[in-house]
Amino acid sequence: MSDQAIRVVSINNEYNVGVGVVHRARTGPPNNANGIEHSQITEVYHVIEGNGTFVTGGTIVNAKESPADSQVVKVLNGPSTGGGAVEGGVSRKLGPGDVVVIPPNTPHWFSEITTDQIVYLVVRVDPHKVLPAGYGMK
Repeated sequence: MSDQAIRVVSINNEYNVGVGVVHRARTGPPNNANGIEHSQITEVYHVIEGNGTFVTGGTIVNAKESPADSQVVKVLNGPSTGGGAVEGGVSRKLGPGDVVVIPPNTPHWFSEITTDQIVYLVVRVDPHKVLPAGYGMK
């Protein structure tokens, strides 16, 4: 997995928006063994390449809060809870051109990646400004 924050910008000093590109590789079942949810960030995924099964909702198995000093919290997603698989959610097949909106506090994960990898653009809407504005700026 590679999750790279490309840029976080402040919008009129009211909220931040983060943009990144994520590559998730097919690694065998389960493809991505870590479900996650973010307490303050809305994410929008736009699939660029590859195919997989994406699950939203339900419950994260063995959920625990991500450490406050981790890159996941400080740079990528803000306060988050991660763990094992997501059980009891809604599954949908995703491929190039598909878009998914993931509200805060919504468990999500790729339960299966059917190509070598899935690549997607992620936009993170941050109304609480938990992401570092200016990150990635040159």
